[in-house]
Amino acid sequence: MARNELRPVVKLRSTAGTGYTYVTRKNRRNDPDRMTLRKYDPAAGRHVDFREER
Repeated sequence: MARNELRPVVKLRSTAGTGYTYVTRKNRRNDPDRMTLRKYDPAAGRHVDFREER
């Protein structure tokens, strides 16, 4: 089954300025805006907001 652009791979970059990233997929139909998730940043040693980067 081919992957389409309805559920693209997005890169989440830390807002703490450490440069740490997570990679995930999102449903563009349900979440058309930039996604923000609160995840653990091992470089900062705490949970911070990760924002979708394009």
